[in-house]
Amino acid sequence: MPPRRKRKLSVEEETKMKKSRSSNSSHHRHHHHHHHHQTSLTSQDSAHSSFSSKRCQAWFQEYTGQEDMIGPEGMEKFCEDIGVEPENIVMLVLAWKLEAEQMGFFSLQEWMRGMTRLQVDNPRKLQGKMDYLRSLLNDAPTFKKIYRYAFDFARDKDVRTLDLETAKAMLTLLLGRQWVLFNSFQQFLDHSNCKGINKDQWCNILEFSRAIKPDLSNYDVDGAWPVLLDEFVLWMRVKQQ
Repeated sequence: MPPRRKRKLSVEEETKMKKSRSSNSSHHRHHHHHHHHQTSLTSQDSAHSSFSSKRCQAWFQEYTGQEDMIGPEGMEKFCEDIGVEPENIVMLVLAWKLEAEQMGFFSLQEWMRGMTRLQVDNPRKLQGKMDYLRSLLNDAPTFKKIYRYAFDFARDKDVRTLDLETAKAMLTLLLGRQWVLFNSFQQFLDHSNCKGINKDQWCNILEFSRAIKPDLSNYDVDGAWPVLLDEFVLWMRVKQQ
């Protein structure tokens, strides 16, 4: 949902608006000429013409503690401000745009890099980009990049694998709606001795979900699939008998 369209406010007017909100007197919120800027949010909208690094950094600092880092608490407030649940997949796309290294955290450098790319310096402008961010998931090569990025983003940096619970949560987010065999694969993971997923397995799960038919008829056991997927196919075949 793009936000309600209104003309771009000047910095002075924004400050005035904030003051008027905090003093509960909202009488000069809405009566300046509304008819100026009724154009739709295209790439040439107000977000493009007036990006301010200074304002972007000040926005970042609304969510930080002492250090230059948004942590879990700040992230929660940030999600509230943009009206998105933290576990919504669009947050993963945003993190990918920021090239964020660790789930639940944004550094100042990551924030400035990503928000400058998106040309957004306040919550309203970012809300206007949500449809664009979601649309990136519909492009297969981009989805693959985001899917691969999710592995390193979500894993504990001390280990090379993604623990099973995190892996299942991320797979649900990424493949839950589009892979017909996803629920079966989840059940298989629950029944297997698998403790975690490595990068090679992770990347192959996506390829498998795209290439292999739901009836598994085109699966080649002698192909270069990881053992985990061989075991899944075996498990499925036993189940189907």
